[in-house]
Amino acid sequence: MNLIDKINRLKTLKSDLYKKDFLLTWEKSYDDLEMIIEVADILKDLRDHNISPKVFASGLAVSIFRDNSTRTRFSYASAANLLGLEVQDMDEQKSQVAHGETVRETANMISFLTDMIGIRDDMYLGEGNKYMREVAEALDEGFKEGVLPQRPGIVNLQCDMDHPTQSMADLLHLKKEFGSLENLKGKKLVMSWAYSPSYGKPLSVPQGIIALLTRYGMDIELAHPEGYELIPEIVEIAKKNAEASGGSFKINHSMKEAVKDADIVYPKSWAPFHIMQQRTELLKKADKAGLDALEKTCLAENAKFKDWEYDDEKMKLSKNGKALYMHCLPADITGVSCKEGEVAAGTFEQFRIKTYHEAGFKPYIIAAMMFTNQFKNPAKTLKKIFKKQKKRKGI
Repeated sequence: MNLIDKINRLKTLKSDLYKKDFLLTWEKSYDDLEMIIEVADILKDLRDHNISPKVFASGLAVSIFRDNSTRTRFSYASAANLLGLEVQDMDEQKSQVAHGETVRETANMISFLTDMIGIRDDMYLGEGNKYMREVAEALDEGFKEGVLPQRPGIVNLQCDMDHPTQSMADLLHLKKEFGSLENLKGKKLVMSWAYSPSYGKPLSVPQGIIALLTRYGMDIELAHPEGYELIPEIVEIAKKNAEASGGSFKINHSMKEAVKDADIVYPKSWAPFHIMQQRTELLKKADKAGLDALEKTCLAENAKFKDWEYDDEKMKLSKNGKALYMHCLPADITGVSCKEGEVAAGTFEQFRIKTYHEAGFKPYIIAAMMFTNQFKNPAKTLKKIFKKQKKRKGI
């Protein structure tokens, strides 16, 4: 399908993304999700053909990272720049937040000439997505009262519940690997916990994967040791999605059993739901001694499951002995980034470049979320960009 045909196909989608925040994938319709995937694919094609998709002559894309990040931070900056927005990172340590500035005040003060705000807040269970919605309410008020000339859109760059830019990038990766979204139906994906020599890793990646991919008729198997559960409500969402899409969802407490005949394997460590609840309360109290004690307990518990490492032996059990390996990165690679980890070095190396391709879709997914938030008729705007043929570089 050529580029203009891809753009014309957008007209068939009944999406409702204009001026709407992107906070959780399960709040979006199937057409909303497909619109993001297709627009991201088109934006990538435009750049690959040296066509500039800059649609802003000025404006800010503010980023608020309340946790460390490499891929998502640079993906957000790349996405904003691709569309012509300048990125301004809000460092809370350099702001007046430390002096008692409220969320509603901060949200308005950073938004006078801002078009988009990206937020990562995944450290506190029950707080990250709540914070994003508090920012959203403050922006609504600021726009309604005439404080803001426009209401900036919000993109969830990872919270305690979901990591939509990651799961959507993963979905685009799968579309490319298997040829279409329709071809994902009936494919078995194993979202598996894997051993890590660290604790406190967010639940949002596995939750995002099971909640999103169950909507595409896939057979999703969630594998983890007993006691390493995810947020129950999100597991229920995955079950309902699987039933509605004609796929399936099951839980397995053996990685070795789960990966049998899998088309895709996604081994990723996370902290158990009940541990993240305890950790959140300790973080709120700034209880360092309590956090240290909890870490020791959790690392000792993790160490009981060092055999939850994805390696060539487990891969041999998958479909044709070569299931597609996926990871949000950085992976804990045995003998490379740690002594013992999520994946054997040789196994990871076979798919290392593919994981880079997987990560490479994230800037376009974020750009698509920005684009569809800001332009009511994406097909019309993209067609104008294509017809102009403005070069991104060169004469």
